[in-house]
Amino acid sequence: MVFKKGSPVYATEVQREQGEDVLYINAIGAPFVPSIAESPDVMARAIDLLADNPNVSRIVFVQQRNYHYPNKQVLLLAEIARLYNFLTKQEEILSPKKISIYGNTPEVYEDIQYLLSLMKQHPIGCYLEIKTRVKELRSQLDDGQVTNRSNLLNYLRLLEKMFDLLNNTTMIKQSREMITESSFGKREIYKSIFRPEVLPNFTFTRLAAQIPEDAELIDQYEIKKDGEEATVTILRRENDSKYLYHIMPPEYALPEEYHILLNLGRNVLSEHRPKSEEFTDPERTRKVFMNIAKDLLSELSKSQNIPLTHKDLVSLSKILVRHTIGFGLIEVLLSDEKLQDIVLNAPITQNPIFVRHEQYDECVTNIVPSFEDSNSWAAKLRLQSGRPLDEANPVLDTEMTLETSRARVAATTQPLSPKGLAYAFRRHRDQPWTLPLFIDNKMINSFTAGLLSFFIDGSRTLLVAGTRSSGKTSLLGSLMLEIMPKCRVIVIEDTLELPVEALRKIGYDILSLKVRSALTSGTTEIEASEGIRTSLRLGDSALIIGEVRSEETRALYEAMRVGALANVVAGTIHGDSPYGVFDRVVNDLNVPPTSFKATDLIIITSPIKTPDGLHSVKRVSQITEVRKHWSQDPLVEKGFVDLVRYNVEKDELEPTPELINGDSEIIKSIAGSVKGWAGDWEAVYDNILLRGKVKQEIVNASKKLNRPELMEGPFNSLANGAFHRISDEVRQARGKPGSDEVFGKFQDWLYKTVDKI
Repeated sequence: MVFKKGSPVYATEVQREQGEDVLYINAIGAPFVPSIAESPDVMARAIDLLADNPNVSRIVFVQQRNYHYPNKQVLLLAEIARLYNFLTKQEEILSPKKISIYGNTPEVYEDIQYLLSLMKQHPIGCYLEIKTRVKELRSQLDDGQVTNRSNLLNYLRLLEKMFDLLNNTTMIKQSREMITESSFGKREIYKSIFRPEVLPNFTFTRLAAQIPEDAELIDQYEIKKDGEEATVTILRRENDSKYLYHIMPPEYALPEEYHILLNLGRNVLSEHRPKSEEFTDPERTRKVFMNIAKDLLSELSKSQNIPLTHKDLVSLSKILVRHTIGFGLIEVLLSDEKLQDIVLNAPITQNPIFVRHEQYDECVTNIVPSFEDSNSWAAKLRLQSGRPLDEANPVLDTEMTLETSRARVAATTQPLSPKGLAYAFRRHRDQPWTLPLFIDNKMINSFTAGLLSFFIDGSRTLLVAGTRSSGKTSLLGSLMLEIMPKCRVIVIEDTLELPVEALRKIGYDILSLKVRSALTSGTTEIEASEGIRTSLRLGDSALIIGEVRSEETRALYEAMRVGALANVVAGTIHGDSPYGVFDRVVNDLNVPPTSFKATDLIIITSPIKTPDGLHSVKRVSQITEVRKHWSQDPLVEKGFVDLVRYNVEKDELEPTPELINGDSEIIKSIAGSVKGWAGDWEAVYDNILLRGKVKQEIVNASKKLNRPELMEGPFNSLANGAFHRISDEVRQARGKPGSDEVFGKFQDWLYKTVDKI
């Protein structure tokens, strides 16, 4: 809300926003901070306005910083306003008729006026004042030394009624333990009741900057990205199962004069209406606007006589760009590497943002988004993705790429979301996950990592299955890193989530194809099935499918059946068991059972609940081989053979007897094409163990040397290349790659290489 220049202090406007009335009160130019807690006049004005506007849900005092009083606090004032209206309009306690029964004197009239005025300025003080008056009047009546006993008795009844009404208000009930006789002239109690959400005037999203007094401090850390810092405080309140994720972004700690510059700059930039083509390359657009913002703020600082250092200019420009063409505080949240999901529920202005934290699970934040911002984000996502979001297409799946983070975005609107826009942001890790990283966080163990590496080298077809947020896509991304960089990789996705750019930067020959979402119509994108068929005409390539969702599954199995020209074919799919995957592929997605046999392996990822029931950890729960001898039902005909299974008691993946005893047709098939392995199960199993030892050694070196980057993608790719090179050298010299010799040479390479980087 922007009041016109010259609008008087306390000018008001009520706006209807997402099903609630919001009262905006002008405080620009006022020589005071509009604090209901500290100022009797501000409280009285608010109650007067609520008496005239009983349906108001929120109050916003507009200044260089806007002060938002949320519904819970406004209801306390509204109750006093209703009480005031009841006494003055329904009871008419100031009418001549009522005054006459109290004595009909100017003193009585003035006294009632005083109490009514005090009720609006200081309800707790009014409560104490009436309590004292009642006690004194009763004492006078008990003494019997009064000449106007009837009038005095009537007045006592009025005061007792006012006292009872005040005593039953929520404000008094909540404050009763804090109220003392000395509270009359003080306003300290109000400071614990009325705590506005303070936000700069250049943004609409509300943020509760103050930390709740009744919250226990659990953790605190700094987010440092791209020269900016934000403080995150994790708090816990009694009887609340969710932690409070309290963030203080850099824009909320700026001096007042910087807020003036940003507000002026936003007003100028908001007049520019970007064209759709400006959003086809968000990175370039942001750089252009960054330069514009620097020039604009530099000019404004001179005209306003507000000096800026170069560092301050860059910082303010980033903030201005974030709150104009960017996604506001969502970008600040996405810069926190510890967050996995960010959720905004409808109606968006009445709910705080929720986040899923890697350590504290689901948390409620101190941020409440605005209607203006949520609409702006929807428009930007439509322009960037080229996909619709409207009543005919109420779901928009797309991706968002920022300077410091990537995220998948799912936006919903009416009629699917009856209360309007809602969002879910899935934050992607800055660097791709790797098998050593998964070993480190116990999603897999070193043996399973070696087994997966063996399967990728063996060019198998596999599906990574699991429930939502079980780590399917992350695991698939780590398996992509196990593909040798010399092999071409084609990635097909409807929403870009896999670490294609990260792999390209470390030397992979990789092509990304974006296809139409199964939930979208009316776009120029091609269907996923056509994208898969096209990939088969693009040369000898490994084929990676982001997620198997719909009719394109038939095309995927075409690719599997031809082996994608003898390379890895892999994808993710929703399913909590091998048979669940079979049921979805065959019965839901109409793939013939015989075609399903083209699947070699199914990897199941699962969220495992901790004993307290409040947390969950991500684990690979089983790797299952799909045999080829069954005809109709692989479960009944024993077409599924587990190779590893998760032991919940030990929190560990264990090889099954079938794997240990060499009863794996897939592994035998891989071994049959490698010189020296055919018929030698011990040599094959030894190679799987060797690969696991190599992955574990990378983890050990990272911990020992305090070099966490050794577990990241670039070094993992380098180490994979070294492992294959060393294995080949030993094989040529010895006839087969002896594990002890290969491992010793790999250790030497590892520590020598680490010393050089």
